[in-house]
Amino acid sequence: MSDAKKLLALPGDGIGPEVMREVLKIVHWLGQARDLHLEITEELVGGASLAVHGVPIRDEVISLAKEADAVLFGSVGDPAWAHVDFDKRPEVAILRLRQELELFANLRPAKVFDALVDASTLKPDVVRGLDIMIVRETVGGVYFGQPRGIETLPDGTKRGVNTEVYTTPEIERVARVAFELARVQDNRVCSVEKCNVMESGLLWKQVVTDLHAREYSDVQLSHMLADNCAMQLVRNPRQFDVIVTGNLFGDILSDLASMLTGSLGMLPSATLGTVQAAGKRHALYEPIHGSAPDIAGKNLANPLAQILSFAMLLRYSFNREEDAALIEKAVSNVLDSGLRTADIAAPGFTPVGTEAMGAAVLQEMKNLVQ
Repeated sequence: MSDAKKLLALPGDGIGPEVMREVLKIVHWLGQARDLHLEITEELVGGASLAVHGVPIRDEVISLAKEADAVLFGSVGDPAWAHVDFDKRPEVAILRLRQELELFANLRPAKVFDALVDASTLKPDVVRGLDIMIVRETVGGVYFGQPRGIETLPDGTKRGVNTEVYTTPEIERVARVAFELARVQDNRVCSVEKCNVMESGLLWKQVVTDLHAREYSDVQLSHMLADNCAMQLVRNPRQFDVIVTGNLFGDILSDLASMLTGSLGMLPSATLGTVQAAGKRHALYEPIHGSAPDIAGKNLANPLAQILSFAMLLRYSFNREEDAALIEKAVSNVLDSGLRTADIAAPGFTPVGTEAMGAAVLQEMKNLVQ
């Protein structure tokens, strides 16, 4: 169909194919019942691609990702490939996608569903109602800065070097994403860095402050040192609305925030690129739980993070807010009904498998539109 959007599905390794299957069932139903027209292409990445093609991601898949309106990613990582060189490891697939598509802003919501308040390791009164969005810069900072590497010194000892580098445009573009998101949330942004000991952090604070004054003075802006932010996320996480930070701190803080919700199996993410001239932007959506090879193929994985990642895709790439909200409401209702996968089960609950949880969400979606 001429109005069809192009969706590239990359299930990847471990539990990736299992949870992706449950999402694609929802996609097909939306096509029939909600007039969602998608051209779906499925390809191999990670260890699955290594096994067939000898590389974690082929150039042809990168080209498909660039042509797609959105990429739905599963997971990569397989211990069978632990012995290969770094540039052949399965995880290179996601790193290369981020670089090639210039996916610079990672959005990680940390939301506590009412039914899962007791699943968090924190007290219920600390996390009840939690709804944070962490915006992490993903193609700069210490993970990509030069120089980097391991060198041998004249005395025979070795030195490892990684460089934290940020420029004004890199900081401005990710800060804009955070400010725009805040305008549709609680209108508050907390910018996080280490300006007290790092020049890159000082520049980050200056650039965010200047951008706020020029373009986003209607949004409440605060600043916080990264170590204090980590403490505050455990002490009083509901004080935050949108957090924006660099690559390294975002990696750490978003994982910390994810556990406030009780399970990595519940959390989606989106990584966005620059809006192009035609209004299109590259975007990749993935759960944050990883490949979990120990439970792969056993019908034990929680598919909700992958399903919720697709809801984010509908919202941010396809502008289908009603369908995104429908999925999120169905997930909430299914949890309220008492269904749990093993990772979020508690005394009194009988865990269900991947397929049963996916089927329950799809059935609840059908119920909600009747």
